Amino acid sequence: MDIRYPAVLETQENGALLVRFVDLEDTFTEGAALDEALFNGAEVLSAMLGCRLDHDLPIPDPSPAGEGRYLIAPDARTQAALLIRRARGDRSLAELARSLETSWAAAQRLENPRHSPTLRQLEKAAAALGKRLVLALE
Repeated sequence: MDIRYPAVLETQENGALLVRFVDLEDTFTEGAALDEALFNGAEVLSAMLGCRLDHDLPIPDPSPAGEGRYLIAPDARTQAALLIRRARGDRSLAELARSLETSWAAAQRLENPRHSPTLRQLEKAAAALGKRLVLALE
Protein backbone atom coordinates (compact mmCIF):
# COMPACT_ATOMS: atom_id res chain seq x y z
CA MET A 1 0.00 0.00 0.00
CA ASP A 2 1.23 3.45 -0.91
CA ILE A 3 1.18 5.84 2.05
CA ARG A 4 1.52 9.14 0.19
CA TYR A 5 -1.15 11.74 0.77
CA PRO A 6 -2.14 14.33 -1.84
CA ALA A 7 -1.53 17.95 -0.96
CA VAL A 8 -2.47 21.19 -2.63
CA LEU A 9 0.07 24.02 -2.62
CA GLU A 10 -1.20 27.59 -2.75
CA THR A 11 0.92 30.73 -3.00
CA GLN A 12 0.15 33.15 -0.17
CA GLU A 13 0.26 36.97 -0.35
CA ASN A 14 3.70 36.96 1.30
CA GLY A 15 5.02 34.53 -1.35
CA ALA A 16 5.09 31.50 0.98
CA LEU A 17 3.54 28.23 -0.17
CA LEU A 18 0.66 26.91 1.93
CA VAL A 19 0.50 23.09 2.00
CA ARG A 20 -2.97 21.63 2.63
CA PHE A 21 -3.65 17.88 2.74
CA VAL A 22 -6.77 16.85 0.86
CA ASP A 23 -7.64 13.91 3.13
CA LEU A 24 -6.66 15.48 6.46
CA GLU A 25 -8.38 18.83 6.96
CA ASP A 26 -6.48 19.59 10.18
CA THR A 27 -3.07 19.05 8.57
CA PHE A 28 -1.36 22.00 6.91
CA THR A 29 1.91 23.93 6.92
CA GLU A 30 3.88 26.28 4.70
CA GLY A 31 7.32 26.92 3.32
CA ALA A 32 9.19 29.78 1.70
CA ALA A 33 10.07 27.69 -1.38
CA LEU A 34 8.82 24.46 -2.95
CA ASP A 35 11.47 22.20 -1.38
CA GLU A 36 10.88 23.69 2.07
CA ALA A 37 7.09 23.43 1.70
CA LEU A 38 7.33 19.73 0.70
CA PHE A 39 9.78 18.99 3.54
CA ASN A 40 7.52 20.74 6.06
CA GLY A 41 4.55 18.88 4.57
CA ALA A 42 6.21 15.52 5.27
CA GLU A 43 7.03 16.64 8.82
CA VAL A 44 3.51 17.79 9.68
CA LEU A 45 1.98 14.73 7.98
CA SER A 46 4.19 12.44 10.11
CA ALA A 47 3.22 14.30 13.27
CA MET A 48 -0.53 14.27 12.58
CA LEU A 49 -0.65 10.62 11.53
CA GLY A 50 1.44 9.74 14.58
CA CYS A 51 -1.01 11.59 16.82
CA ARG A 52 -3.93 9.73 15.26
CA LEU A 53 -2.13 6.41 15.74
CA ASP A 54 -1.36 7.29 19.37
CA HIS A 55 -5.00 8.11 20.13
CA ASP A 56 -6.48 5.31 18.01
CA LEU A 57 -8.29 7.86 15.85
CA PRO A 58 -9.47 7.04 12.33
CA ILE A 59 -6.93 7.56 9.57
CA PRO A 60 -8.33 7.95 6.06
CA ASP A 61 -6.76 6.13 3.14
CA PRO A 62 -4.92 8.48 0.79
CA SER A 63 -7.02 9.57 -2.16
CA PRO A 64 -5.57 9.60 -5.71
CA ALA A 65 -3.14 12.38 -6.54
CA GLY A 66 -5.28 14.36 -8.94
CA GLU A 67 -4.19 17.22 -11.13
CA GLY A 68 -2.17 19.95 -9.47
CA ARG A 69 -1.57 17.93 -6.32
CA TYR A 70 1.69 16.72 -4.79
CA LEU A 71 1.96 13.28 -3.19
CA ILE A 72 3.75 13.54 0.16
CA ALA A 73 4.85 10.61 2.32
CA PRO A 74 5.30 10.62 6.10
CA ASP A 75 8.60 9.44 7.59
CA ALA A 76 9.49 5.73 7.41
CA ARG A 77 8.62 4.99 11.06
CA THR A 78 5.14 6.44 10.63
CA GLN A 79 4.66 4.54 7.38
CA ALA A 80 5.71 1.27 9.05
CA ALA A 81 3.36 1.82 12.01
CA LEU A 82 0.45 2.68 9.74
CA LEU A 83 1.06 -0.28 7.43
CA ILE A 84 1.14 -2.73 10.36
CA ARG A 85 -2.03 -1.20 11.82
CA ARG A 86 -3.85 -1.48 8.50
CA ALA A 87 -2.60 -5.00 7.79
CA ARG A 88 -3.68 -6.12 11.27
CA GLY A 89 -7.25 -5.01 10.55
CA ASP A 90 -9.64 -6.44 13.13
CA ARG A 91 -7.06 -8.77 14.67
CA SER A 92 -6.10 -7.80 18.21
CA LEU A 93 -2.57 -6.92 19.27
CA ALA A 94 -2.67 -10.00 21.48
CA GLU A 95 -3.31 -12.18 18.41
CA LEU A 96 -0.44 -10.53 16.58
CA ALA A 97 1.84 -11.02 19.59
CA ARG A 98 0.94 -14.72 19.73
CA SER A 99 1.63 -15.09 16.01
CA LEU A 100 5.01 -13.41 16.48
CA GLU A 101 5.71 -15.40 19.65
CA THR A 102 6.43 -12.19 21.51
CA SER A 103 4.88 -9.98 24.16
CA TRP A 104 1.88 -7.71 23.70
CA ALA A 105 4.15 -4.70 24.38
CA ALA A 106 6.57 -5.76 21.62
CA ALA A 107 3.68 -6.13 19.17
CA GLN A 108 2.32 -2.74 20.20
CA ARG A 109 5.69 -1.07 19.46
CA LEU A 110 5.27 -2.09 15.81
CA GLU A 111 2.39 0.39 15.62
CA ASN A 112 4.24 3.15 17.46
CA PRO A 113 5.55 5.82 15.06
CA ARG A 114 8.29 6.77 17.54
CA HIS A 115 9.67 3.22 17.50
CA SER A 116 12.12 2.10 14.81
CA PRO A 117 11.44 -1.56 14.07
CA THR A 118 14.13 -3.57 12.34
CA LEU A 119 13.58 -4.97 8.87
CA ARG A 120 13.54 -8.42 10.42
CA GLN A 121 10.72 -7.41 12.80
CA LEU A 122 8.74 -5.90 9.93
CA GLU A 123 9.25 -8.99 7.74
CA LYS A 124 8.13 -11.27 10.55
CA ALA A 125 5.07 -9.12 11.30
CA ALA A 126 4.14 -8.96 7.62
CA ALA A 127 4.38 -12.74 7.33
CA ALA A 128 2.26 -13.20 10.48
CA LEU A 129 -0.38 -10.96 8.89
CA GLY A 130 -0.30 -12.85 5.59
CA LYS A 131 1.62 -10.09 3.83
CA ARG A 132 5.07 -9.57 2.35
CA LEU A 133 7.40 -6.66 3.12
CA VAL A 134 8.35 -4.67 0.02
CA LEU A 135 10.76 -1.74 0.16
CA ALA A 136 11.13 1.11 -2.33
CA LEU A 137 13.34 4.15 -2.69
CA GLU A 138 12.25 7.34 -4.46
